[in-house]
Amino acid sequence: MQHNVRIKTLRLDRGGEYLSADFDVLLKENGTKRELTVHDSPQQNGVAERLNRTLVEHACAMLIAQGLLKYLWAKAISHAT
Repeated sequence: MQHNVRIKTLRLDRGGEYLSADFDVLLKENGTKRELTVHDSPQQNGVAERLNRTLVEHACAMLIAQGLLKYLWAKAISHAT
């Protein structure tokens, strides 16, 4: 956890969950600029997409290596993180 860190720019994929008027107010109060990527273009968010892929690959490898059941997927992702 980081403290006293200011987010200068927040890049979003137009998913809808962060497009409310209340969230706009929060961003403005904190001096954060919002950037919206083009719809269906994960290439514009390469760092996060690569991290997600790496976490999924690690979780999958752990489950297979230990012969664990799929219902432990969330725990494996948490552990990989």
